[in-house]
Amino acid sequence: MVERLTFQDQIARNKLKSFVLIGLIFIFFLILGTIISLAIDPSYFFIIMIFSIIFSIGYILFSYYNSAKIAIASVGAKPASLSSHKNFFRAAENMSLASGLPMPKLYVMDSNQINAFASGRDPKNAVICASTGCLEKLNKEELEGVIAHEMSHIANYDIRFMTLVAVIIGLISILGEMFLRSLWFSHSDNREGKGGAILLVLAVLASILAPLLANLVSLAISRKREFTADATAVKFTRYPPGLKNALIKIKHEHSIPEKKKHETPKAMAPLFISDPFKKKITGLFATHPDINERIRILERM
Repeated sequence: MVERLTFQDQIARNKLKSFVLIGLIFIFFLILGTIISLAIDPSYFFIIMIFSIIFSIGYILFSYYNSAKIAIASVGAKPASLSSHKNFFRAAENMSLASGLPMPKLYVMDSNQINAFASGRDPKNAVICASTGCLEKLNKEELEGVIAHEMSHIANYDIRFMTLVAVIIGLISILGEMFLRSLWFSHSDNREGKGGAILLVLAVLASILAPLLANLVSLAISRKREFTADATAVKFTRYPPGLKNALIKIKHEHSIPEKKKHETPKAMAPLFISDPFKKKITGLFATHPDINERIRILERM
């Protein structure tokens, strides 16, 4: 007998895993900082830290507060029309009532693919963008499932969470890059001796590997947030087959080669309900969970 899953259990598990993963990124940052501080003058290290923090937080905050505008502009989306996209508005209104969230602004992007994404720093400033393929190919229950998934990202403050992740990864990357560049100009006495040389080698390796490992953890967090959004969507719709059948249609699309060159920026890929580039990447380097696994979990709800 297959064990039934509840959306509450699925949401709780994935949220816990996400916070554990973000804790790992903090650990990467602390390890990198400690190794570099031992390899160079500690006072010089703290100066680097201050500049890296100010620059990274400033850049991320700008992107955070303008996330919706940037996302919409990057895909060339237009505001949805009530007369032309009645089903879109109806699905969004239903999910707004089910979730207790404000009605998001709706946009439509010109793409034959079944896809959608949500953006915005909080529920009051949220937007949902659906592709023309999404609005044309999905029935009422399937469209509500997809919109519920995107409303889930808004309800779970995923943009805010992933912004925090981006800040930490930005700090790690900037710190590592500044240290590596400083080696060309620094002539610290701390490098003298066998111990100093070992610390220097460890610092260089950490500066190269820490950003890569942190990015892998970030991708893992992104995959967990997708599972959480699926579970929260079931909470809103109380109808798992809606989202499940939409994912089955998306899976079928992914098996069909696309002739038209995709114009979606690659940085936008993690925002969508499925990878718009139809990449076959799985495992550690995937932006999205395996769609077959998502379907299997929804079948057990």
